[in-house]
Amino acid sequence: MKTKPIPQIIGLAALLLAAPVLLTAAPEKQSAPQPTRAGNPVFPGWYADPEVAIFGNEYWIYPTFSARFNEQVFMDAFSSPDLVHWTKHPRVLEQQNIPWLKQALWAPAVIEKGGKYYFFFGGNNIQDENKDVGGIGVAVADTPAGPFKDLLGKPLIGVIRNGAQPIDQFVFHDKDGKYYIIYGGWGHCNIARLKDDFTALMTLPDGSTFKEITPEKYVEGPILFLRKGVYYLMWSEGNWGGPEYSVAYAMADSPMGPFKRVAKVLQQDPAVATGAGHHSVMCLPGTDDWYIIYHRRPLTETDANHRVTCIDRMTFDDKGAIMPVKITVEGVERKTLGSKR
Repeated sequence: MKTKPIPQIIGLAALLLAAPVLLTAAPEKQSAPQPTRAGNPVFPGWYADPEVAIFGNEYWIYPTFSARFNEQVFMDAFSSPDLVHWTKHPRVLEQQNIPWLKQALWAPAVIEKGGKYYFFFGGNNIQDENKDVGGIGVAVADTPAGPFKDLLGKPLIGVIRNGAQPIDQFVFHDKDGKYYIIYGGWGHCNIARLKDDFTALMTLPDGSTFKEITPEKYVEGPILFLRKGVYYLMWSEGNWGGPEYSVAYAMADSPMGPFKRVAKVLQQDPAVATGAGHHSVMCLPGTDDWYIIYHRRPLTETDANHRVTCIDRMTFDDKGAIMPVKITVEGVERKTLGSKR
C-alpha cells in the first residue's frame, strides 16, 4: 500500500537544500592587533628624571614626580614586559617611610643586591649643610615595587663637598665588583665608593672620600656605564626648566676619569619636544642594543614641571662614539626580554 508524502516534511527539506546559508556559522570575531610601539611618552603623567632597570624579565622605570617642591613627597614606578605595555605601581617610596624628608624627592637610582632592592634618592634640596637636613638617602625593599623604607634614618650624603649639591645620584657597579655613587648639582660632579651594604662611604685609594670628576659644561644628572672597556660619563647641560636642556658625554679608561667632554647627543627637536634631558640608559642583556630613557616637555606646555618620560634608541659608531639621538613620537619597538629580535 502506497502512502502519500507528508507535504510539511518535503517542504522543509526543500527549504534547507535551497538555502544552505541559513546553517552557516557566524564568523569569528577578530582580536584587535597589538601595538608594536609604545609611542612617546611611554606612560601618562608628569614625570621626570627617569631611572631604568631590568629586574628578572621586566623593565622598570622609576621617575621623579614632576610637581612643585612641596608636592614631591612620593615616587611612583612603572613596569613592563615588553617596553610597550606599562603597569603603574603607585607610591613605591613616600614621605611616611623617610622620617627626615620634607620636600623635593628627586632622581631615583634603584639596584638589586642579594635579593634586596635599594632605592637611592635626593631629598629636601639642601642649600646649606649647616642649616638644612637633607641630601642623598637610601631606602630598601624586598621587591622592586616596594614599599621602600629608609635604610639609615638620615641621609647617606648630607654634606656639600667640592661645590657639588648632594642630588642626582647614580649607582654604578664596576666589573671588579665595587659600587660607586656619582652625583652632584650646581655644576660639580663627585664620585665616591659605597660600602657593600650601602650604609656608608669608603675611602678612595688617594685617601679622599669624594673625588671631583666634573667635565666641561656639566650641570647635573650624571650617569656612568661601561661598554667594550670604555667608561662613559653622561650628564645634563643647560637650565632644567628651559628648552635648551640637553645631554652630553665623555669617555675615559677609569671610573675616576679624567673625563673630557666629547659632544652633545640628546637635545630638543622643535618639531617634536623641548628640554630633552636628565636621562638613564639601558643595554639589553647579551646584546649591544642600547636605549636612552629621558624626560622632555611637550610643545603644548609652558609649565616647567610639565615633563614626560620617553624612550628612544641610542647607537654608537665603529669607534665607540655615541651618535646623536633622534627623539621620536613613535618610540621604540616592542622588545621582550630574552628575545633576539
